[in-house]
Amino acid sequence: MPGVYLYKQFPITFTAAILNNPIEYIHGVSTQRGDMLRKELEIFTFNDLLNYFPLRHVDKTKVDKIAELTYNTEYAQVSGRITDMETLGEKRGKRLIAHLLDDSGEEIELVWFQGINWIQKALQVGQQYVVFGKLSFFMNKPQIAHPEVETFSTEKATGKSFLEPIYSSTEKLKARGLNGRAIGKFTYALLQLITERDLPENLPGAVIQKYKFISRFEAYRHIHFPATEKHYQHAVRRLKFEELFFAQLRLGLIKSARHRFSRGLVFDKVGDLFNSFYTKYLPFELTGAQKRVLKEIRKDAGSGKQMNRLLQGDVGSGKTIVALMMMLIAADNGFQSVMMAPTEILAQQHFNGITALLKDMPVCVKMLSGSSKAKERREVLKLSEDGSLHILIGTHAVIEDKVLFKNLGFAVIDEQHKFGVAQRAQLWKKNTIPPHVLVMTATPIPRTLALTAYGDLDYSVMDELPPGRQPINTVHRFENKRPQVMDFIKEEIANGRQAFVIYPLIEESSKMDYENLMKGYEEVKSFFPEPKYWISMVHGKMDAAQKETNMQRFVNKETQIMVSTTVIEVGVNVPNATVMVIESAEKFGLSQLHQLRGRVGRGAEKSFCILLTGAKISNDARERLKIMVATNDGFKIAEKDLEIRGPGDIEGTKQSGLLNFKLANIVHDKVILEAAREAAENILENDPDINVAENLPVKNYLHQQKGKTAWSKIS
Repeated sequence: MPGVYLYKQFPITFTAAILNNPIEYIHGVSTQRGDMLRKELEIFTFNDLLNYFPLRHVDKTKVDKIAELTYNTEYAQVSGRITDMETLGEKRGKRLIAHLLDDSGEEIELVWFQGINWIQKALQVGQQYVVFGKLSFFMNKPQIAHPEVETFSTEKATGKSFLEPIYSSTEKLKARGLNGRAIGKFTYALLQLITERDLPENLPGAVIQKYKFISRFEAYRHIHFPATEKHYQHAVRRLKFEELFFAQLRLGLIKSARHRFSRGLVFDKVGDLFNSFYTKYLPFELTGAQKRVLKEIRKDAGSGKQMNRLLQGDVGSGKTIVALMMMLIAADNGFQSVMMAPTEILAQQHFNGITALLKDMPVCVKMLSGSSKAKERREVLKLSEDGSLHILIGTHAVIEDKVLFKNLGFAVIDEQHKFGVAQRAQLWKKNTIPPHVLVMTATPIPRTLALTAYGDLDYSVMDELPPGRQPINTVHRFENKRPQVMDFIKEEIANGRQAFVIYPLIEESSKMDYENLMKGYEEVKSFFPEPKYWISMVHGKMDAAQKETNMQRFVNKETQIMVSTTVIEVGVNVPNATVMVIESAEKFGLSQLHQLRGRVGRGAEKSFCILLTGAKISNDARERLKIMVATNDGFKIAEKDLEIRGPGDIEGTKQSGLLNFKLANIVHDKVILEAAREAAENILENDPDINVAENLPVKNYLHQQKGKTAWSKIS
């Protein structure tokens, strides 16, 4: 590499930990450029630059013969003499064409459509150059448009000694001359400054040996400037493993510390309330999955350690009953319980369902939400503080500072990904000894995502539906079949059933949401005129009381059709509803489509989900609809959703910061993830404090990284 790539030639005092040096200490990075790199790419230090990985590499290690280029050649690097140059066309059609002849006796055409004047001055006919670019063929002759051109030298004529990295840049950086190539120069200069001592090992020797990993220093060298594609693959494999290993280890340490040190309330008896409910009031036989999960939670709650468990179960699997039975065990042991839901509709639904189940039992259940009246709120707060209240159900209103408990022992968070980490953590402060926490979700989480994003939680899965629940028949219909879809709804209504018609939310515009919904409502009314048919409508702009009234009219069968936006996505239970029509279904994600479908099929009757779309839909949307039609299995759908969208777009993972991997992808790197998890578990099982000499590189690295990553006790 030319000297321009090396570090500054004037005296610099590097810090002992050289990677903590500011980026300006590299030759070519002025104070102004350093500011730009910080603002645009968040590159502050040598270490940040070292971990700014290239998007891809191009192979300039060899020079091709023009005579040997074929249609299968994607990129070509050739060396030869420019024989002629001419400008053709005018104005927008203007182009510069040059021909380069190499020693194979063949010519390649070079074409420029922009910067023509500058290129004409820079290039000379008769001079030798090395040219690189994407190859195409025009009139059966090889051609490169806008090639990279360098003056010939012996070194360049034989190719470079490494694959050249291509780095991502931004328009602002490019305008200041900081394109991907400039970033490559800085990175090359940095790699001349550091040694193996600056990048010590952070994995145990046994792990390095088992997986035949190259050294950490070599991995960083070869991920930026690999000699061959094989060198690059070795580097990527090593660094992906590192990312996943330390993510698993950190989560494992949180989980291990909780199991070993966190003091928890003890529910040591199953008393009259639980037994009475189980023998007299439980409306159906528990499934095997419900019994298994109940046993897991009871074991946690009796261990003397604070429980923090994720309960995952598909729509309709009966999670709420399990939560209720644990709340009764809490009451039997003298503790209060709270259940927090993300929306008022869902909180009301839980309250209605639980009070109906407990109506003949001496259990005090109250609800608290943003729309609770002042008198009602005062009563709830008093009962909660003096201990008369056994179960409080509500929205995030239950975590407000004014809400005090005499002895909170059990907290249930429903649809937990809808709450921020800080909101959930508020529950920990409601008792001197933190209550046991059960976080529930009806959004199936793929195993790989659960291991990565929720690895610090104990994990229960309810993979069995209660008896009597039938699979929902799902079909995709185009807009031109709307009349037949409406006729089908009429048949179901004639048989005493009800139907949902759902419109998508357009996040950018609540006004458009409202207009789309009103237009849809009028269209539905044209097919179902009053007074023969009655329609309820629910949307986000309604006040809570109106929303609840309209919902209740539908629940009480006073209306046959519910027209709504996705506010009914979670938790609404209308066993008599057998048809779910999802308008513009191509605009919904898989997870949301599955949640909406789960609003029907809750009774004994056969149920249907109709996915209505326009005639033109994208390939991705077509794939989503195909999956929905093919299966009712939420776990299969979740795996597909992860494949299509990637982990960063799955709801609830963005805020956690746990999936911000630079290299690893939990969809494509399942094998590496499993290996990393096994290695982390082995260390924590045999050396929970990471004190054994073999594991000291791991401990040292964790110590160095302390404070650089936000890890929460509640994921």
